[in-house]
Amino acid sequence: MRAQRDLDLEFAFSSGRSGSGPATWGQHAIWDVVRNLGADAARYNVCGGGAVEPGLPAARIVKALQELFPLNDSLRTTLHGDDEGRLVQQVHDSGSAVLVVRRCEAEAVEDEAGALLARLAATPFDSEHEWPARFGAVESGGLVRHMVFVLSHTAVDAWGLRHLIEDMSALSHGGASGRQLRQRRSDRLQPLEEAQYQASERGRRQDAAARRHWRGKLDLAPRHMFRPAAEPDPTDVAVGAQSKFPNAALDSPALAAALHRVSTVHAVSSASVLLAAASAMAARLSGSADAVFQVVVNNRFLPGLQGAVSTVAQEGIFHLPDAADRFPQLLRRAFGSSLSTYRNAYYRKASLEQDMAQLRGRQDGLCDLTCFFNDTRGVKPGRAGAAGPPADNASIEKLRPRTTLRWPVEFEPRRNVSFALDVLDGPGSAALSM
Repeated sequence: MRAQRDLDLEFAFSSGRSGSGPATWGQHAIWDVVRNLGADAARYNVCGGGAVEPGLPAARIVKALQELFPLNDSLRTTLHGDDEGRLVQQVHDSGSAVLVVRRCEAEAVEDEAGALLARLAATPFDSEHEWPARFGAVESGGLVRHMVFVLSHTAVDAWGLRHLIEDMSALSHGGASGRQLRQRRSDRLQPLEEAQYQASERGRRQDAAARRHWRGKLDLAPRHMFRPAAEPDPTDVAVGAQSKFPNAALDSPALAAALHRVSTVHAVSSASVLLAAASAMAARLSGSADAVFQVVVNNRFLPGLQGAVSTVAQEGIFHLPDAADRFPQLLRRAFGSSLSTYRNAYYRKASLEQDMAQLRGRQDGLCDLTCFFNDTRGVKPGRAGAAGPPADNASIEKLRPRTTLRWPVEFEPRRNVSFALDVLDGPGSAALSM
């Protein structure tokens, strides 16, 4: 049976809080990326969702959304340029929004949820004239069985979406009222408050220190990791199929068990183990003595940002010299280097780009910044890391045949990207996408 036509349930909200001020570093960085992309900007939308268990009446979902908007200023924030070309955030105290409801039979819920998510995510946000959030629900048997969330990247990053979904779950399942959650979340920095911190003396010192760290690494790191490929001959009709880049997707319970074992034995984080391994492999494949990555850092360990529903993740620069070192030694050095990367990943990107523009004028130019590492584990609510004693070698060996490698899609060449590794949550496994 085909799904019925989508139903728009409009609802009003009011918070009593409003104001305007400079955009945050995170808002500005994303704005700069997407504002000239047109329809292609939709690929920067931040999407998620999941099953609603047990099912809930649509009226309860709407009521929870009415409380969600006042709780998180980022949902009520629009962005615009002022007369002097500066980006301004405007927080509104009230308004109305829509929950899109799709009804279907029970066996079609997951498929229809995927289709509804794709529909809501297909269009970029108008950050000046619409709320930076879209919500959808799939209803079967008179109850909502699945919810989908699509947000502008100027409003949240992946971790911000996680916290938003956690808030929504608490509100819709009766875990707390909006007032109770506001009291619990009182230490969260809202975007206007974050911008005030960034403009403060302490914020300016943090920006300056992070950019000093970047400039130092730009001097020390290798000028080339992977050499750029030759430009294809546009007259060669055979080049078209060869110019795309395959996406390798690996799913491995053995890797998850090995990560837990190595991180426990060597007393380092599993993220450091992965960074060390990625550095060793990138150096081996490229022939470079050192490895350098732009590492996506969630910045949620900074004061006031731990539970923030906003966009604060930024890239930090990670440099690991002598990446061909023995792995135990490499692990210890990767752990130290990663901590330095995390401490210096919160900065005003426009100022860093000015610094880099000056350095590009030198004869030796900049180091290679085309390699990226993004550990997204833990972003999905309810996903916890490995616990308990680590598996022994024999147990890990038994898991190896369950490793799978797929080549699901091909990408067009991406400007200034030669190597990108994403670490993903998998059910009882570690998943890598390269």
